Amino acid sequence: MADGKHSVAAGIWRLADPKVSLASMASMFLGACAAARDGPLAPVWLAVTVAGILAIEVAKNASGEVFDFDSGTDLAVAPEDRSPFSGGKRVLVDGLLTRRETATVAAVFYAAGAACGFAIVFLREPRVLWLGVAGMVCAYFYQAPPLSLSYRGWGEAAVAVCYGPLICSGTYLVQRGSVPPPVIALSVPLGILIAGFLWINEFPDFHADRAAGKRTLVVRLGRRASSFVFAGLVAAAFLLLFAEPLFGLPEGVWLGALGLAPATLAARTLSRNFEQTAQIVPAQGQTLLAFLILAIGSGIGL
Repeated sequence: MADGKHSVAAGIWRLADPKVSLASMASMFLGACAAARDGPLAPVWLAVTVAGILAIEVAKNASGEVFDFDSGTDLAVAPEDRSPFSGGKRVLVDGLLTRRETATVAAVFYAAGAACGFAIVFLREPRVLWLGVAGMVCAYFYQAPPLSLSYRGWGEAAVAVCYGPLICSGTYLVQRGSVPPPVIALSVPLGILIAGFLWINEFPDFHADRAAGKRTLVVRLGRRASSFVFAGLVAAAFLLLFAEPLFGLPEGVWLGALGLAPATLAARTLSRNFEQTAQIVPAQGQTLLAFLILAIGSGIGL
Protein backbone atom coordinates (compact mmCIF):
# COMPACT_ATOMS: atom_id res chain seq x y z
CA MET A 1 0.00 0.00 0.00
CA ALA A 2 1.35 3.41 -0.91
CA ASP A 3 1.88 5.97 1.79
CA GLY A 4 -1.08 8.31 1.90
CA LYS A 5 -3.10 10.48 4.22
CA HIS A 6 -5.61 8.26 5.98
CA SER A 7 -9.10 9.78 5.82
CA VAL A 8 -12.34 7.84 6.17
CA ALA A 9 -14.43 10.74 4.85
CA ALA A 10 -12.20 11.22 1.80
CA GLY A 11 -12.19 7.47 1.21
CA ILE A 12 -15.99 7.23 1.25
CA TRP A 13 -16.27 10.24 -1.06
CA ARG A 14 -13.88 8.63 -3.51
CA LEU A 15 -15.85 5.38 -3.34
CA ALA A 16 -19.04 7.33 -4.09
CA ASP A 17 -17.26 8.63 -7.24
CA PRO A 18 -20.00 11.02 -8.46
CA LYS A 19 -18.79 11.02 -12.08
CA VAL A 20 -19.20 7.24 -12.37
CA SER A 21 -22.41 7.16 -10.30
CA LEU A 22 -23.88 9.30 -13.09
CA ALA A 23 -24.52 6.00 -14.89
CA SER A 24 -27.13 4.89 -12.36
CA MET A 25 -28.49 8.45 -12.09
CA ALA A 26 -28.96 8.56 -15.87
CA SER A 27 -30.92 5.30 -15.84
CA MET A 28 -33.08 6.41 -12.91
CA PHE A 29 -33.72 9.73 -14.63
CA LEU A 30 -34.90 7.97 -17.77
CA GLY A 31 -37.15 5.62 -15.79
CA ALA A 32 -38.60 8.53 -13.82
CA CYS A 33 -39.28 10.50 -17.01
CA ALA A 34 -41.11 7.52 -18.49
CA ALA A 35 -43.15 7.18 -15.30
CA ALA A 36 -43.93 10.91 -15.26
CA ARG A 37 -45.23 10.66 -18.82
CA ASP A 38 -47.71 8.02 -17.69
CA GLY A 39 -48.89 9.65 -14.47
CA PRO A 40 -47.92 11.70 -11.42
CA LEU A 41 -44.73 10.78 -9.61
CA ALA A 42 -44.51 9.78 -5.96
CA PRO A 43 -41.54 11.96 -4.87
CA VAL A 44 -40.90 10.19 -1.57
CA TRP A 45 -40.61 6.79 -3.23
CA LEU A 46 -38.47 8.24 -5.99
CA ALA A 47 -36.14 9.59 -3.29
CA VAL A 48 -36.01 6.19 -1.59
CA THR A 49 -35.22 4.55 -4.93
CA VAL A 50 -32.40 6.99 -5.60
CA ALA A 51 -30.99 6.59 -2.10
CA GLY A 52 -31.07 2.80 -2.32
CA ILE A 53 -29.37 2.56 -5.69
CA LEU A 54 -26.69 5.11 -4.80
CA ALA A 55 -25.99 3.21 -1.56
CA ILE A 56 -25.46 0.03 -3.56
CA GLU A 57 -23.16 1.96 -5.91
CA VAL A 58 -20.91 2.91 -2.98
CA ALA A 59 -21.07 -0.63 -1.60
CA LYS A 60 -20.18 -2.12 -4.99
CA ASN A 61 -17.20 0.17 -5.36
CA ALA A 62 -16.02 -0.63 -1.82
CA SER A 63 -16.29 -4.40 -2.11
CA GLY A 64 -14.73 -4.23 -5.56
CA GLU A 65 -11.78 -2.33 -4.14
CA VAL A 66 -11.08 -5.15 -1.70
CA PHE A 67 -11.20 -7.89 -4.32
CA ASP A 68 -9.25 -5.95 -6.95
CA PHE A 69 -6.61 -5.02 -4.38
CA ASP A 70 -6.28 -8.63 -3.24
CA SER A 71 -5.97 -9.88 -6.83
CA GLY A 72 -3.24 -7.34 -7.53
CA THR A 73 -5.14 -5.57 -10.30
CA ASP A 74 -5.13 -2.11 -8.73
CA LEU A 75 -1.50 -2.41 -7.65
CA ALA A 76 -0.44 -3.34 -11.19
CA VAL A 77 -1.75 -0.16 -12.85
CA ALA A 78 1.30 1.76 -14.04
CA PRO A 79 1.45 5.53 -13.34
CA GLU A 80 1.21 6.31 -17.06
CA ASP A 81 -1.99 4.25 -17.31
CA ARG A 82 -3.87 5.97 -14.52
CA SER A 83 -7.04 7.72 -15.55
CA PRO A 84 -9.80 9.62 -13.71
CA PHE A 85 -12.27 7.06 -15.08
CA SER A 86 -10.49 3.74 -14.60
CA GLY A 87 -7.92 1.93 -12.49
CA GLY A 88 -10.23 1.49 -9.51
CA LYS A 89 -10.94 3.99 -6.76
CA ARG A 90 -7.49 3.36 -5.22
CA VAL A 91 -8.56 4.01 -1.63
CA LEU A 92 -6.39 1.09 -0.51
CA VAL A 93 -3.50 1.77 -2.87
CA ASP A 94 -3.39 5.43 -1.80
CA GLY A 95 -3.88 4.65 1.90
CA LEU A 96 -7.12 6.57 2.38
CA LEU A 97 -8.77 3.55 4.01
CA THR A 98 -7.57 0.29 5.49
CA ARG A 99 -8.80 -3.00 4.09
CA ARG A 100 -11.02 -3.50 7.14
CA GLU A 101 -12.50 -0.02 6.84
CA THR A 102 -13.22 -0.55 3.15
CA ALA A 103 -14.97 -3.84 3.88
CA THR A 104 -16.98 -2.13 6.63
CA VAL A 105 -18.04 0.65 4.26
CA ALA A 106 -19.20 -2.02 1.80
CA ALA A 107 -21.23 -3.82 4.47
CA VAL A 108 -22.84 -0.62 5.79
CA PHE A 109 -23.85 0.63 2.35
CA TYR A 110 -25.11 -2.76 1.17
CA ALA A 111 -27.26 -2.80 4.32
CA ALA A 112 -28.50 0.72 3.61
CA GLY A 113 -29.37 -0.21 0.04
CA ALA A 114 -31.17 -3.34 1.22
CA ALA A 115 -33.10 -1.29 3.81
CA CYS A 116 -34.34 1.07 1.10
CA GLY A 117 -35.28 -1.91 -1.04
CA PHE A 118 -37.23 -3.63 1.72
CA ALA A 119 -39.05 -0.39 2.51
CA ILE A 120 -40.21 -0.27 -1.11
CA VAL A 121 -41.10 -3.98 -1.13
CA PHE A 122 -43.20 -3.89 2.06
CA LEU A 123 -44.71 -0.43 1.77
CA ARG A 124 -44.95 0.32 -1.94
CA GLU A 125 -44.30 -2.35 -4.60
CA PRO A 126 -43.55 -6.02 -3.70
CA ARG A 127 -42.61 -6.98 -7.25
CA VAL A 128 -39.47 -4.83 -7.09
CA LEU A 129 -37.91 -7.49 -4.80
CA TRP A 130 -36.52 -9.63 -7.60
CA LEU A 131 -35.05 -6.68 -9.45
CA GLY A 132 -33.41 -5.57 -6.22
CA VAL A 133 -32.00 -9.02 -5.54
CA ALA A 134 -30.63 -9.22 -9.08
CA GLY A 135 -29.02 -5.81 -8.69
CA MET A 136 -27.38 -6.71 -5.37
CA VAL A 137 -26.06 -10.00 -6.76
CA CYS A 138 -24.57 -8.30 -9.81
CA ALA A 139 -23.07 -5.52 -7.67
CA TYR A 140 -21.34 -7.83 -5.19
CA PHE A 141 -20.32 -10.62 -7.54
CA TYR A 142 -19.10 -8.22 -10.21
CA GLN A 143 -15.67 -8.76 -8.65
CA ALA A 144 -16.32 -11.19 -5.80
CA PRO A 145 -15.84 -14.95 -6.19
CA PRO A 146 -17.16 -17.41 -7.05
CA LEU A 147 -18.85 -15.57 -9.93
CA SER A 148 -16.23 -12.81 -10.39
CA LEU A 149 -18.17 -11.52 -13.41
CA SER A 150 -15.63 -8.89 -14.43
CA TYR A 151 -12.80 -11.44 -14.23
CA ARG A 152 -14.58 -13.93 -16.50
CA GLY A 153 -15.65 -11.64 -19.32
CA TRP A 154 -19.24 -11.20 -18.11
CA GLY A 155 -18.83 -7.77 -16.53
CA GLU A 156 -19.71 -5.84 -19.66
CA ALA A 157 -23.00 -7.71 -20.14
CA ALA A 158 -23.86 -7.32 -16.45
CA VAL A 159 -23.32 -3.56 -16.68
CA ALA A 160 -25.48 -3.29 -19.83
CA VAL A 161 -28.36 -5.14 -18.14
CA CYS A 162 -28.09 -3.46 -14.72
CA TYR A 163 -27.61 0.13 -15.87
CA GLY A 164 -30.12 -0.24 -18.67
CA PRO A 165 -33.25 -2.36 -18.19
CA LEU A 166 -32.83 -3.21 -14.49
CA ILE A 167 -32.42 0.27 -12.97
CA CYS A 168 -34.65 2.06 -15.49
CA SER A 169 -37.44 -0.53 -15.24
CA GLY A 170 -37.10 -0.74 -11.47
CA THR A 171 -37.51 3.03 -11.14
CA TYR A 172 -40.59 2.90 -13.35
CA LEU A 173 -42.02 -0.09 -11.48
CA VAL A 174 -41.82 1.67 -8.12
CA GLN A 175 -43.81 4.56 -9.55
CA ARG A 176 -46.35 2.83 -11.78
CA GLY A 177 -46.65 -0.74 -10.44
CA SER A 178 -45.89 -2.43 -13.79
CA VAL A 179 -43.27 -2.37 -16.55
CA PRO A 180 -44.66 -2.18 -20.10
CA PRO A 181 -42.42 -3.39 -22.96
CA PRO A 182 -41.79 0.15 -24.32
CA VAL A 183 -40.02 1.07 -21.06
CA ILE A 184 -37.66 -1.87 -21.46
CA ALA A 185 -37.05 -0.88 -25.08
CA LEU A 186 -36.35 2.67 -23.93
CA SER A 187 -33.63 1.49 -21.55
CA VAL A 188 -31.69 -0.79 -23.90
CA PRO A 189 -29.76 1.88 -25.88
CA LEU A 190 -28.72 3.53 -22.62
CA GLY A 191 -27.56 0.21 -21.19
CA ILE A 192 -25.47 -0.49 -24.28
CA LEU A 193 -23.84 2.94 -24.20
CA ILE A 194 -23.06 2.66 -20.48
CA ALA A 195 -21.50 -0.73 -21.21
CA GLY A 196 -19.49 1.14 -23.84
CA PHE A 197 -18.29 3.48 -21.10
CA LEU A 198 -17.06 0.47 -19.12
CA TRP A 199 -15.52 -0.92 -22.31
CA ILE A 200 -13.43 2.15 -23.02
CA ASN A 201 -12.45 2.36 -19.36
CA GLU A 202 -10.89 -1.09 -19.64
CA PHE A 203 -8.27 0.11 -22.15
CA PRO A 204 -5.98 1.91 -19.67
CA ASP A 205 -6.22 -1.10 -17.34
CA PHE A 206 -5.32 -3.58 -20.09
CA HIS A 207 -1.84 -4.54 -18.86
CA ALA A 208 -2.80 -4.56 -15.17
CA ASP A 209 -5.91 -6.67 -15.78
CA ARG A 210 -4.03 -9.15 -17.94
CA ALA A 211 -1.22 -9.49 -15.38
CA ALA A 212 -3.72 -10.11 -12.56
CA GLY A 213 -5.77 -12.66 -14.51
CA LYS A 214 -8.74 -10.33 -14.92
CA ARG A 215 -10.04 -11.54 -18.27
CA THR A 216 -12.22 -8.67 -19.38
CA LEU A 217 -13.43 -8.77 -22.96
CA VAL A 218 -10.89 -6.08 -23.88
CA VAL A 219 -8.13 -8.32 -22.51
CA ARG A 220 -9.54 -11.34 -24.35
CA LEU A 221 -9.95 -9.57 -27.69
CA GLY A 222 -6.96 -7.25 -27.57
CA ARG A 223 -7.10 -3.47 -27.76
CA ARG A 224 -7.11 -3.11 -31.54
CA ALA A 225 -10.09 -5.41 -32.07
CA SER A 226 -11.79 -3.98 -28.99
CA SER A 227 -11.59 -0.47 -30.41
CA PHE A 228 -13.77 -1.64 -33.33
CA VAL A 229 -16.18 -3.34 -30.92
CA PHE A 230 -16.52 -0.03 -29.07
CA ALA A 231 -17.54 1.66 -32.32
CA GLY A 232 -20.05 -1.15 -32.83
CA LEU A 233 -21.54 -0.59 -29.38
CA VAL A 234 -21.97 3.11 -30.14
CA ALA A 235 -23.61 2.34 -33.48
CA ALA A 236 -25.93 -0.26 -31.95
CA ALA A 237 -27.04 2.08 -29.17
CA PHE A 238 -28.05 4.87 -31.52
CA LEU A 239 -29.57 2.61 -34.15
CA LEU A 240 -31.83 1.17 -31.46
CA LEU A 241 -32.63 4.68 -30.27
CA PHE A 242 -33.83 5.61 -33.75
CA ALA A 243 -35.94 2.42 -33.85
CA GLU A 244 -37.74 3.15 -30.58
CA PRO A 245 -40.89 4.63 -32.16
CA LEU A 246 -41.49 1.12 -33.52
CA PHE A 247 -42.04 0.06 -29.89
CA GLY A 248 -44.67 2.72 -29.26
CA LEU A 249 -42.39 5.45 -27.96
CA PRO A 250 -42.72 9.04 -29.20
CA GLU A 251 -40.28 10.43 -31.73
CA GLY A 252 -39.26 12.94 -29.07
CA VAL A 253 -36.87 10.32 -27.68
CA TRP A 254 -34.69 11.10 -30.70
CA LEU A 255 -33.48 14.15 -28.76
CA GLY A 256 -31.15 11.64 -27.14
CA ALA A 257 -29.41 11.29 -30.50
CA LEU A 258 -27.55 14.51 -29.68
CA GLY A 259 -25.24 12.20 -27.76
CA LEU A 260 -24.11 10.70 -31.06
CA ALA A 261 -21.65 13.57 -31.61
CA PRO A 262 -19.44 12.98 -28.54
CA ALA A 263 -19.85 9.21 -28.91
CA THR A 264 -18.56 9.38 -32.50
CA LEU A 265 -15.61 11.51 -31.41
CA ALA A 266 -14.81 8.95 -28.71
CA ALA A 267 -14.93 6.07 -31.19
CA ARG A 268 -12.67 7.88 -33.63
CA THR A 269 -10.18 8.84 -30.93
CA LEU A 270 -10.06 5.30 -29.55
CA SER A 271 -9.54 3.73 -32.98
CA ARG A 272 -6.45 5.89 -33.49
CA ASN A 273 -5.00 5.82 -29.96
CA PHE A 274 -6.05 2.54 -28.40
CA GLU A 275 -2.64 1.99 -26.77
CA GLN A 276 -2.09 5.49 -25.36
CA THR A 277 -3.90 6.22 -22.11
CA ALA A 278 -3.25 9.97 -22.25
CA GLN A 279 -5.07 10.08 -25.59
CA ILE A 280 -7.87 7.79 -24.42
CA VAL A 281 -8.85 9.92 -21.39
CA PRO A 282 -10.67 12.57 -23.49
CA ALA A 283 -12.57 9.76 -25.25
CA GLN A 284 -13.60 8.38 -21.86
CA GLY A 285 -15.04 11.78 -20.96
CA GLN A 286 -16.80 12.00 -24.32
CA THR A 287 -18.41 8.60 -23.76
CA LEU A 288 -19.64 9.71 -20.34
CA LEU A 289 -21.09 12.84 -21.92
CA ALA A 290 -22.71 10.77 -24.68
CA PHE A 291 -24.72 8.51 -22.39
CA LEU A 292 -25.75 11.46 -20.21
CA ILE A 293 -27.04 13.33 -23.27
CA LEU A 294 -28.82 10.22 -24.48
CA ALA A 295 -30.59 9.80 -21.14
CA ILE A 296 -31.43 13.48 -20.66
CA GLY A 297 -32.48 14.00 -24.27
CA SER A 298 -34.66 10.89 -24.37
CA GLY A 299 -36.18 11.78 -21.00
CA ILE A 300 -37.03 15.30 -22.06
CA GLY A 301 -38.38 13.95 -25.33
CA LEU A 302 -40.82 11.75 -23.42
